[in-house]
Amino acid sequence: MGRSVLKFIRLSPTKTRLIAREIQGMNAEQALAALEFMPNKGAKVLYKVVVSALANSSLEAADAVITSARVDRGPVLRRWKPRARGRATKIRKPMSNIIVEVAQAEGDK
Repeated sequence: MGRSVLKFIRLSPTKTRLIAREIQGMNAEQALAALEFMPNKGAKVLYKVVVSALANSSLEAADAVITSARVDRGPVLRRWKPRARGRATKIRKPMSNIIVEVAQAEGDK
């Protein structure tokens, strides 16, 4: 079993979770093919994390399955934007922590 963690990436966790849920439980080779052609920024980042998890486990993509793809909330950068009549509006820039675990497929033991 291999694992890869990427912390403090400047992506919204809610947007990235949508993509992580799609690849969870998939064959790693199929997941990489799907992530490669998704237009989202989170898909590009998840692609790299899955490749890193495969390298850490020393498994081939065809022999591995993604057992867990988790996106946790990280810290939030708080900024402000000046508005009319001397007011200010908050700008929240969230970060994510991404954890991907891969294991050998059941039929290949």
